[in-house]
Amino acid sequence: MAKKKISFKSNQKKKSKLHRKTGKAPGTVTYMGKREGVASKVTIINYNKSDYEVHKADSVEATIKLQKSDMLQWVDVVGISDERFVENLGTYYGLGALVLEDAVNTQQRPKIDEYENYIFGVFQMLYINDDNELVAEHVALALVKNGVLVFQELDDDVFAGVRDRIKNKAGRIRNKGSDYLFFALLDAIVDNYFVVLEHLNARIEVLEVEVYENPRQEVAHKIQELKKDVLKVRRWIFPVKELLSRLIDSESELINKDTKMFLRDALDHSIEINESLQIYREMSMSLMEMYMSNMSNKMNEVMKVLTIMASIFIPLTFIAGIYGMNFDNMPELHWEYGYLMVWGVMILLFLLMLIYFKRKHWL
Repeated sequence: MAKKKISFKSNQKKKSKLHRKTGKAPGTVTYMGKREGVASKVTIINYNKSDYEVHKADSVEATIKLQKSDMLQWVDVVGISDERFVENLGTYYGLGALVLEDAVNTQQRPKIDEYENYIFGVFQMLYINDDNELVAEHVALALVKNGVLVFQELDDDVFAGVRDRIKNKAGRIRNKGSDYLFFALLDAIVDNYFVVLEHLNARIEVLEVEVYENPRQEVAHKIQELKKDVLKVRRWIFPVKELLSRLIDSESELINKDTKMFLRDALDHSIEINESLQIYREMSMSLMEMYMSNMSNKMNEVMKVLTIMASIFIPLTFIAGIYGMNFDNMPELHWEYGYLMVWGVMILLFLLMLIYFKRKHWL
């Protein structure tokens, strides 16, 4: 299955995506992702205090037939490039055209919108895949009276724990309403941000060691990629704090007082995540400064060695230059031990300079 790796897109690709939406009326459901032509699949989980059901559906009609008035319903739609399917399903649940437009727009910034009969939110679901790569997936959540709708692109997500709690009657989720399910899904997204932070922290620690021990050109490229990832992750995570605050302050009848207490816990986690991200941002920026400083120190060491070598050989070259002149009246040229004496002077001078540099701690 294809993974959505975090990477910058070319300007040409960005323009082509925006071109699909340009000129269309507001509220036109237009898919803005990269996985076109993927059929939508729906998993419906119906549950209450005593019963639990899981169903699969591949059409809006089949999804509607599985709705039960005496059970909460979690409708999980995987694959949002089928614009007509998403529009028809959303219309049945009373979602507005502008909301459905945002549900399939993978470039949409995180947001929360409150309406009379539902609450709609868009988030970036971040996780680390099996290849130890950072994956960013667009996910839209809609809280309705008796359930929650989830729109996402990939089968992989961070909701496995929520599914297990519903199936095994763990915790309080089976005894709560749809607002608690909405919170549980949000909480799973926020909690997985900690895993992403651990991934970024591990990359920073590895790069710190490489910067100190072997500051190569490849390390500079890794630092640049890390800085980009930290900034993009921060852009996706930073708004979540404000969105959770809005849910806590909401006067919507869809969210009861008890659920707001749990939302405050998610808000605390979000604040902690944002503070850590700010630290990682500063650390990633300081890594490049450390790299440049170490490269400069390394170059200074090289220049120091070359300067010392030059300082040693300049006087020796001077002596060799004098006795390399072709004058007739140079009495040392005719001495029997003149050659050995010159070598002795040069070796003695070499040793004296080494001793001097050593005492000055230049060597």
